[in-house]
Amino acid sequence: MPSEHTTKAFDDDLQDLARRVAEMGGLAIRLIRDSVDALIRRDLALAQRVVELDQAVDNLQREVEERVVLTIARRQPMAVDLREIVGAMRVAADLERIGDLAKNTARRIAALEQDFHQRKLIRGLEHMANLVQTQVQTVLDAYVAHDLPAAMAVWKGDEEIDAICTSLFRELLTYMMEDPRNITFCIHLMFVAKNIERMGDHATNVAETVFYMIEGKPMTGPRPKGDTTRFSVTVPGA
Repeated sequence: MPSEHTTKAFDDDLQDLARRVAEMGGLAIRLIRDSVDALIRRDLALAQRVVELDQAVDNLQREVEERVVLTIARRQPMAVDLREIVGAMRVAADLERIGDLAKNTARRIAALEQDFHQRKLIRGLEHMANLVQTQVQTVLDAYVAHDLPAAMAVWKGDEEIDAICTSLFRELLTYMMEDPRNITFCIHLMFVAKNIERMGDHATNVAETVFYMIEGKPMTGPRPKGDTTRFSVTVPGA
């Protein structure tokens, strides 16, 4: 039987991991919001702050990975305890990718030189981003609380984000076909929409990690996907 001291030390390790993952989650949600706000307002200063803040997310992921390795080496956890540690590392990896996608969106803003007044498209991107923020926040809360029903609701809700992305792609293609001068701008917006959609995929990954942590096995069966976009097919000249 592990001593009380060993158990307390292990609990401290888990709490430290949870704190770092929670900090990463807060930063990731901020990056989603700020990257889209910078796009809507064409705010280059805010876009640059997004690029710079992504480094903090990367640093936290490295800290999580280091703590995971140390905790496994020191405590040699088994079964559910090991799943907790592996789960923290998986969630951190998905949050790091969300930060990268937000950074990629922010970097595109400087290239958007022409004015584009189709507010419907911008509203569509904003709506997608709001849904993704909600999904990420909900699934992180589910991760902390070990709330499987909430995690599964996020898993099932990814289809709505995919459907919006597909609709935006179709509209952007229409604008490109109507006027070739729109092509460059619309392609940038396509990449932004795809970045946001992929953030939703990472929220779904976290939901699957929650399932693994609680049930002790990976999820099986296909995801409920509604995204049919393929850049190699849809983007002219790709």
